[in-house]
Amino acid sequence: MPARVLMFVALSLSLALPTGALAEAPPARKPPAKVTFHKSSSEESAAAREKRLKRECKGRPNAGACLGHASP
Repeated sequence: MPARVLMFVALSLSLALPTGALAEAPPARKPPAKVTFHKSSSEESAAAREKRLKRECKGRPNAGACLGHASP
C-alpha cells in the first residue's frame, strides 16, 4: 500500500512540472534605465511653494501637507 502512495505522488509531481523546469534558470533581467524627471514650465518654484504652504497652513493642524509649515 505505501509503495502505491509513493508511486502516485511521484507520478503526480512529474506530470505537474513541465520537462526541464527545474534544470533551466530564468534569463537574467536587465536593470532599469536611469529615470530623470523634467520640471514643467508651469510648476511652481520651491520658494513659491514654501510661501504658499506657510500662508495656507496658518492656524491649521501640523499634519499632512502642512507638516512643518503650520504655526503653533
